[in-house]
Amino acid sequence: MRLADLVTASFLALLGGLVVFDAVRLGTGWGTDGPQSGFLPFWLGALLIAACVTIFFQAARRADGTPFVTRQQLGPVLKVLAPAVAFVALIHWLGLYVSAALYTGFYMRWIGRHAWLTVLAVAVLFPLVTFLVFEKWFLVPMPKGPLEAWLGH
Repeated sequence: MRLADLVTASFLALLGGLVVFDAVRLGTGWGTDGPQSGFLPFWLGALLIAACVTIFFQAARRADGTPFVTRQQLGPVLKVLAPAVAFVALIHWLGLYVSAALYTGFYMRWIGRHAWLTVLAVAVLFPLVTFLVFEKWFLVPMPKGPLEAWLGH
């Protein structure tokens, strides 16, 4: 577990450094009209680096041989990971909203063991509300599939 913590902390600290570097390019100060574009990313990157340095030194001082993950722990992780990967892959062919409906319904039924009526209601209403908020209210186009094209969107 120690090696995994050291590698992860190092990688995330480098990622935080990249965020800080790019935030400085955007400007991290306070302009006449408020914070510059890099203000929030800079401080988030700095906090990430600080947390990673803390984790790195805690892990470096610890000398244990415990595994990063056991077989019993890996099962539930894969149970969450597999549907999420399928959801992301399906967005390309089915669009965001249909994929979200399938993912939500599948996850609620398989993991949550909710009743079919609840599953269907949430699986339909959640993507519908998301569509209305992003497409109609914010006017942000999201990835669409054949169903939305058939409906004229």
